[in-house]
Amino acid sequence: MAGPCTIKVLDHSNASPPPGSVPDTSLPLTFFDVPWLVCRPMQRLFFYEFPYSTLYFTQTILPSLRTSLSHALQTFYPFAAKLICPPSPHKPHILYTDGDCVSFTVAESSADFDRTVAYLARDVKELHPFVPQLQPSRVLNNTRVLPLLALQVTVFPNSGICIGATFCHVAADGRSFNHFMKAWASILRSGGNSAACLEKSVPFLERNVIREKDSRGLESILMTEWWSWASDWEEDKVPAHDILANKVRATFVMGRGDIDRLKRCVLIRCLKQNESEQLRASTFVVSCAFVWTSLIKAQELCGRGKHEDDEFHYFCFVADCRNRPEFAIPETYLGNCLSICFVRMKRRELLGENGVVAATKAIGKRVWEFEKGALREAEKWLTNWKEISETGHLVTISGSPKLRAYETDFGWGKPKKTEVVQIDVSGAIYLGDSRDEEGGIEIGLALNKDEMEAFHGFFEQGLKTT
Repeated sequence: MAGPCTIKVLDHSNASPPPGSVPDTSLPLTFFDVPWLVCRPMQRLFFYEFPYSTLYFTQTILPSLRTSLSHALQTFYPFAAKLICPPSPHKPHILYTDGDCVSFTVAESSADFDRTVAYLARDVKELHPFVPQLQPSRVLNNTRVLPLLALQVTVFPNSGICIGATFCHVAADGRSFNHFMKAWASILRSGGNSAACLEKSVPFLERNVIREKDSRGLESILMTEWWSWASDWEEDKVPAHDILANKVRATFVMGRGDIDRLKRCVLIRCLKQNESEQLRASTFVVSCAFVWTSLIKAQELCGRGKHEDDEFHYFCFVADCRNRPEFAIPETYLGNCLSICFVRMKRRELLGENGVVAATKAIGKRVWEFEKGALREAEKWLTNWKEISETGHLVTISGSPKLRAYETDFGWGKPKKTEVVQIDVSGAIYLGDSRDEEGGIEIGLALNKDEMEAFHGFFEQGLKTT
C-alpha cells in the first residue's frame, strides 16, 4: 500500500490567448460533436522525469510554460472558449469572447514518483489528485454555460512533473486534443517561436466542410435525440466515490512480438477452418479481440458474467473520419470527427475455445464496414449507445495507438508514463502506443480487485499460449 500522499496547491490562475489576439467567434456543433454532449469529461495525465526542485521549476520553467500555453491557446482558442447550451429549440454552440480562459493550477505532491508511474495494480484514487477540476457550469438566463478545458501542473520535487488536463469531449476528440498538447510542447521547446512551430500544423476550424456533407440531416436527428435527454441531464449524476469503491487500475503491455504471434495464431486457426478470406487481423483488431475475450473470461470467473449463453455482449470503438474520401477533412481539423462503431457477439462465442478468433472476425468485419461507409447507422449513434449501455454488457475502447501520446515532449524527453483517468469511472479500456517499443501497445484498465487479478491471469496465459 502507498503511504499518505499530500497535494499542496502553489498557485491557481487563468491562462488565455494574448488580449485582442482572437476575435469573438461562435462555432456551431456538427453531427460529429452532438453525441459527445452526454459524455463525461476526458482526463489525461502526462508524467515526465524532472530531477529538479520545486523552486527551480517555479522560477525557471513555469513562466515560459505559461507563456507558451498562451501562444498555443491563441491558435487553439476553442479550448479557452465555453460551451453554450440554451433551451430547445436553440442549438448548443462553442463561443469564444475576448478574455475567455483556461483554469491553470500549479501544485506540489509528496507522492513517490516512481510508484506513481508504475504499471502495477493500485487503487484508482491514487492518480486523481493530479487531475484538474473543470470550473462548475453556470446557468444564465436559462442557458447552461460550461468551460471546456482545465490544466494542472504537479511537481514531484527532485523527481518529476505531471501535466494533467480535463476537457469536454464535445470540444475535441483525441486527435485534436493531442494536436493541441504537442503544439504547446513544441512552442515551449522552441523558446516561444509559435509561428515556426505551427507553420505546418495550424488547426483547421472550418465546420462547414462537415455540415455541407450532411445530406441525411444527421445533425438535426442527433440534436433532437439529445434534447430528449437534456431535460434531466446532470454532470456527474452518479457520485464518483460510489463508482470507484474497491477499484484498482493497471497497465498491461503487448510488445510487437506478442502482437505478431497473436496475428499468426488467429490466421492459422482461420486457415484450419477455411475462413481466412477477408480476415482483418490488424494490430488494433487482434488486440481488441484479445483484451475483450480476456475481460469477459475474468468477469465470468468472478461471477459477473454468468448469463445465458445466447445473451449478447457488445464492443464499441470509434474510427477517425479525417481524410475519408467522402469528407476530405484534413488531419488538423479541430473538433470531433469520429464514427461510433458497435460490435455484437453472443456470450458463448466470446467464452469459446476460439473466442479470440471469433472476436477478431467480428471486430474486423465492423472495420471493413466502416471503410465501405463511415456513417453506417449514424442516425442511431445516440439511441444505440443508450440501449446498449443499459444492458450492462458493453465494453468500450478509449484512445488509440495512432495518437502517439508518447511523442508529447516539452523539452524534458518523452513522457515516463501517460494515463487516461476517466476510465476509472467510465469502465472503458484504454489503448495507446507503447513508450518503449515501436509497434507495441499499452492497455489501461480499471476493474474490481478480483476481476483485475483474474484478467491478469488470462492476459498472461493468453500471451504464452499464442
